Amino acid sequence: MASYSLKELILYALKLGATGFGGPVALVGYMFRDLVEKRKWISEADYKEGLTLAQIAPGPLAAQLAIYLGYVDYRILGATLVGLAFVLPSFIMVLILGWLYRLYGGLDWMRAFFYGIGASVIGIIALSAYKLTLKTIGKKKLLWAIYLVSASSTAIAETEFVWIILLGGFLVWFVENPPFSARGGSAPGGKLNTLNSLSFFALPLLLTSLPAISNSDLLWKMFSFFTKAGALVFGSGLAIIPALHGGVVKEFHWLTERQFLDAVAVAMITPGPVVITVGFIGFLVAGFPGTCVAAAGTFLPCYLFTVIPAPYFKKHGKKPAVTSFINGVTAAAIGAITGAVIVLGRRSIIDIPTATIAIVTGFILWKTKKVPEPILILIAALIGLAIKFGRFEV
Repeated sequence: MASYSLKELILYALKLGATGFGGPVALVGYMFRDLVEKRKWISEADYKEGLTLAQIAPGPLAAQLAIYLGYVDYRILGATLVGLAFVLPSFIMVLILGWLYRLYGGLDWMRAFFYGIGASVIGIIALSAYKLTLKTIGKKKLLWAIYLVSASSTAIAETEFVWIILLGGFLVWFVENPPFSARGGSAPGGKLNTLNSLSFFALPLLLTSLPAISNSDLLWKMFSFFTKAGALVFGSGLAIIPALHGGVVKEFHWLTERQFLDAVAVAMITPGPVVITVGFIGFLVAGFPGTCVAAAGTFLPCYLFTVIPAPYFKKHGKKPAVTSFINGVTAAAIGAITGAVIVLGRRSIIDIPTATIAIVTGFILWKTKKVPEPILILIAALIGLAIKFGRFEV
């Protein structure tokens, strides 16, 4: 029996979607802090399973984790409603910003805000990644090795490698549960779990074999493109940006380079999943219908790739072999998140003021729990605005 109601979880998802700044790194950290540590609605084991599934299945990390956590106790209904609640606030925000953008043109004020917001967010996600690392990795040397390899590769290449995440899971699996034990028998659940897992890992490939959606109409063409982008991109919502750029700007010429950069800026300064930038892009291309089509196309694959394998994770996730695999994937996933913090930090910490904002934000959150993150972000935004416009005046 769940210790919380579905309504409570939906309200939490709405709140997180409306106030959760920092992108996927911060959002997964907030969910762990709020749902596992503070409220104890979700067990640490269920959280790890959800994080593992979100990492190895295509789609935006934070949205998939929210969907899975909704599934834990309330199955399909919970997954659907929690997923919608998590995305809805940022969807409405980008819709409004898209309307203002088309009405007035340009977003110079938004870039000024992001100057301070980006730095503050780095302080928040760095602290979140630090806490998540200490809490989930433990003291096992193998997990730390996997973590460091994943973090280093992500930081250097500036992208997440799903094969490293999967390899981390299989490595721990085979070290802790060899295919054949010393007695000559199979490890607990070894053969069965291997076959089940291989069939699951083939799941993302199924979408590529589906018939292409007719692209005779603009909205159908948009739906086809955004569905493909959402289905074939792994890791954080940031990973979808290059794929979107290639189609939206280079292939279809729906937006200019400036408009696309503004769309990314909108995603970064609004709370909730970063991938909601597709809603802003959709509005610029085809108005309100374009926003709906782009968002639906992007999030539909991530929803399906979460709820379809979820029963398998619930049924087999506690078996020794699968637990080992999850621990290995989790270590690599947290490493990728840490590497992403470094990548984002290099882009947001560009001078002494931004470095100061990031350090002060992290220090305040480390020392006290009484100051909400949105307040710190708002203060940083105002500071950034003052600094940027002060420079413009000079």
